[in-house]
Amino acid sequence: MAIAEDKVLDARGLLCPMPVVKAGKEIATLEPGQVLKILATDRGSVADVPAWAEDTGNELLEWHEQDGIFVYYVRRGEEE
Repeated sequence: MAIAEDKVLDARGLLCPMPVVKAGKEIATLEPGQVLKILATDRGSVADVPAWAEDTGNELLEWHEQDGIFVYYVRRGEEE
């Protein structure tokens, strides 16, 4: 089942911690329940994005790697 995103953050080429910093700013513009799709090339994001989502009360719905790009779907939680 495909996940429909409400907004896309292109963080390709950014190194830790910038993908997570930018994701925090972008998800704050969404309403609770909306989904942010994050594109990143930093291998550190594999650990950083799930930890950030959990720490901030957001939900990591899915992630995968496709052609060297890490793709994350994060649903905004009630807290932020």
